[in-house]
Amino acid sequence: MRILVTNDDGIDSVGLHALAAAMGQHGEVVIVAPDTEYSGAGAAIGALSVIQPEVKRVAVNAPGLEGVAAWTVSGPPALCIYFAKLGAFGALPDLVVSGINPGANVGRSIYHSGTVGACLTARTGGIPSVAVSQEVSATAEVEGQGFEEALGDQLWDSAATVAAHIVGGLLAQPPVGDVPVLNINVPNLPLDEIKGWRFCEVGSTPPRALSSVTLEERPGKEGSFRVVMAYGARNVLPPEVDGGAVDDGYVALSWLSRIEHRDAGASGLDAALDALLLR
Repeated sequence: MRILVTNDDGIDSVGLHALAAAMGQHGEVVIVAPDTEYSGAGAAIGALSVIQPEVKRVAVNAPGLEGVAAWTVSGPPALCIYFAKLGAFGALPDLVVSGINPGANVGRSIYHSGTVGACLTARTGGIPSVAVSQEVSATAEVEGQGFEEALGDQLWDSAATVAAHIVGGLLAQPPVGDVPVLNINVPNLPLDEIKGWRFCEVGSTPPRALSSVTLEERPGKEGSFRVVMAYGARNVLPPEVDGGAVDDGYVALSWLSRIEHRDAGASGLDAALDALLLR
């Protein structure tokens, strides 16, 4: 079993190191992560002709990672997986595990999450994947991203241990059907204080969201503006959705479905395109 571990917070993230070390019990681990922060990158691979990506072999000096092969890519996490699928880092991985993201990737934040984007990219290559995120304090998390000053309170080992047990279960009895993408969100609690786990619907909003954006003109720079972001209060989410489960102290698990065409029924498109193309 070859497990590729990545993230969107960069190679120096403590969450990445904890997750990679926890995966060692299940097989050979290789770390391929961005060389810097790429939170919010989604499944983007970047404009390759512009960024001209560079790969470096690095050493990660963290407990449990002695001798583990590690690489950085000067691009987003999806690009790390894209290159891995094409053989840049040796044999293809059997599993991709992405995280641990500081901030719950629930609700609409999954659309923008680089943590989740790496897993969606793995699926296009037929590789099962698991995204692992952990909530941070109510006042220090917005749209699935945790503010750095709060990260000293993260109980990384809780999320890493939960992820290791879940991966063990998946390997023992793989799910039937399409290539799976499992999104895991873990409360920032000691293991013995986590109430349990739930399979959840993906909600529509994150626990805390941006409430408004205004532009302030920059003095001396005509036509240039500073973006001022205001953050809303903590949302109260229903317990059946992913964000609500985490708020209640449960591990939230969600299977992310494939992108596929679905018939939306008759619409004005039919007549518009017939008029253009079937003259």
